[in-house]
Amino acid sequence: MNVNIQTVRFVADRKLLDYIEKKMEKLDNFHKRIISVNVFLKLDNVAQTIKDKIAEIRMHVPRHDFFVKAGSKSFEESFDQAFESLLVQLKRKKEKQAA
Repeated sequence: MNVNIQTVRFVADRKLLDYIEKKMEKLDNFHKRIISVNVFLKLDNVAQTIKDKIAEIRMHVPRHDFFVKAGSKSFEESFDQAFESLLVQLKRKKEKQAA
């Protein structure tokens, strides 16, 4: 699995990158044929919004793409919300294939 982490409008520290990489390793338990995963971390400075730290995850598997987006006050929280949404999508896809 190829994981690519990109930051927009800021430079991420090593602690945040390690946190994301550690969580992404868990995806192998849910899908064995993941081709690539792109994680985008963005700062949104539009009109002092509460949810100014945005995490987006785009995952490519054979014959399907998954995309999730979440925002909150911290990148860790945004990433966790997006990651949980991605797991829900993966589980639904797996259930459909089994049926």
